[in-house]
Amino acid sequence: MSIAHRRSIATFLRIVAFTAFFVGPVGAFAFANAGDKGPGMTGAGFVLYMSLQRNG
Repeated sequence: MSIAHRRSIATFLRIVAFTAFFVGPVGAFAFANAGDKGPGMTGAGFVLYMSLQRNG
């Protein structure tokens, strides 16, 4: 493998590591807060459900 390929791979691995370092905690926080919100629908899902009920 040439030196240019090794540098490219090293740069790519650094980008992946920094991305995982900064995005990983945000994803973990979102996953932890995405628990069951209880019965009933809210937000856009509820609006879509109601509009489908009216048209059906």
